[in-house]
Amino acid sequence: MTSSPADATAKTELAAINQELATLHTAFSQHVLEEENGTAVFFGAEADLAGLPEAARRAAAEAAEERGQLGRWAIPNTRSTVEPFLTFADRRDLREQVWRMFVDRGDRGGATDNNAVVTKILALRARRAKLLGFATHAHWRLEDSMAKAPDSAVELMEALWQPAVARVREEVADMQAIADAEGAGITIAAWDYRYYAEKVRKAKYDLDDAELTPYLQLDNLRDGMFLVAEKLFGLRLVPIAAGTVPVYHPDVRVWEVRRGDGATVGLWYFDPFARTDKRSGAWMSDYRAQERFDGAVLPIVSNNCNFVKPAEGERAVVSWDDATTLFHEFGHALHGLCSDVDHPSLSGTRVARDYVELPSQLLEHWLSTPEILERFAVHRDTGKPIPPDLVARVQRAATFGAGFRTVEFLASAIVDMKLHLTGDTPIDPERFERQTLETLGMPVEIVMRHRTPHFNHIFADDGYSAGYYSYLWSDMLTADAWEAFTEAGGPWDAAVAERLRRHVLSKGNTIDPDEGYRAFRGRNPSVDALLRKRGFAPPR
Repeated sequence: MTSSPADATAKTELAAINQELATLHTAFSQHVLEEENGTAVFFGAEADLAGLPEAARRAAAEAAEERGQLGRWAIPNTRSTVEPFLTFADRRDLREQVWRMFVDRGDRGGATDNNAVVTKILALRARRAKLLGFATHAHWRLEDSMAKAPDSAVELMEALWQPAVARVREEVADMQAIADAEGAGITIAAWDYRYYAEKVRKAKYDLDDAELTPYLQLDNLRDGMFLVAEKLFGLRLVPIAAGTVPVYHPDVRVWEVRRGDGATVGLWYFDPFARTDKRSGAWMSDYRAQERFDGAVLPIVSNNCNFVKPAEGERAVVSWDDATTLFHEFGHALHGLCSDVDHPSLSGTRVARDYVELPSQLLEHWLSTPEILERFAVHRDTGKPIPPDLVARVQRAATFGAGFRTVEFLASAIVDMKLHLTGDTPIDPERFERQTLETLGMPVEIVMRHRTPHFNHIFADDGYSAGYYSYLWSDMLTADAWEAFTEAGGPWDAAVAERLRRHVLSKGNTIDPDEGYRAFRGRNPSVDALLRKRGFAPPR
């Protein structure tokens, strides 16, 4: 049977679209990287850094020196440096300046402006979907997802939107009360949120990052992750001497991963620190996927982060959010390392987009367990373990800021989905984003976690396009899966962990994710667990 001329023409057009999209994706990500590497806010006086912890001040001085500004201080345009500044800096005008630099990435005109690139990408994606027989790009992308169709994803997002916005109103009221009591004479704005949220957290829970961070030594937390891998899945990580295997940067270290019987499972690379030529954020990569299609092939995976590198001779410490990120990415690594399939295309994390975050988001829960904090959270200066009352305060504050985190995420996820449901309608990204948020009733005190012109998840490649919601879908699974542990023997229950390994981590994409999850849990997931996890519903 031969193809018709129309089929041949469509295939040619489809190939041309994919080629053009690849070029546009690269351009988009390069524009964002150029802005992140090429822009910073500089300060001439250390007084401008009032409120910042010493480690953040030192990092700012080093950042300025790297940019040829010895004797000054700089806040580079990356999340790992901007968010601590917005959390601790006392100067409100400087917080606003740094905030605007960060949220306007890709939206300032000139050579790195991404609005026109976004318009072209959306038009090409819509055309490709039509050629493939789908109503929109979103329908195409979700066909092989757990959600199956955009309506299901939107339904989940809408289920959380109003509870999250209501919580934001409570959070803002608490912050405004503190600002008023201090005589600040302000109305809480987006560049104030993290700063006053930290004050509320200290007032309500007697907890602040400055107290907690010295206990969060990176090397110790990494060892805590290793304990989780060993106790839950029988994996032991053994360091490989420097120079034994090739690495691409001196900061990178490598571990051999072994089962309890001593057999090698794979290699784990760790690249923890920020540097000027490194993309921002945190991610897991697999340099080689597990397979046995033509003989056994072991996986080689990496975790990459952008933590602030300590001064020579000092030990790195991280914030609570960074510690959570560390555990999150290691969850992805374990997914790759536990893979037990025949074909590399079905291996490890090569699963439905709204399923892939389940192992990573689930592993975050072990960070706050007493077994990890009491053993591995040791003060950098005194060597003393974290006090039990501080652990208790961390646990009491578990849902603090849930309104902010949920709304900033949902705004990005909803805009992503709606952008990809528009079909052939030409899109002005800036207007579309603004109108969509207005229709939603977006709180003015919050912006999208990723605004459209720098939304690498959905425009640097196709990966999360019409799929940013998947973090929420996975978190629904995560909340439900965590309750499987708490309903049994607790976080370290061996039987639940074995079901997780056997039915989720090892299967890759060899079975339908719904089937795999039901085999693990014994039933379908429930959104009620997610509402409880975020504090939007009473605990059982």
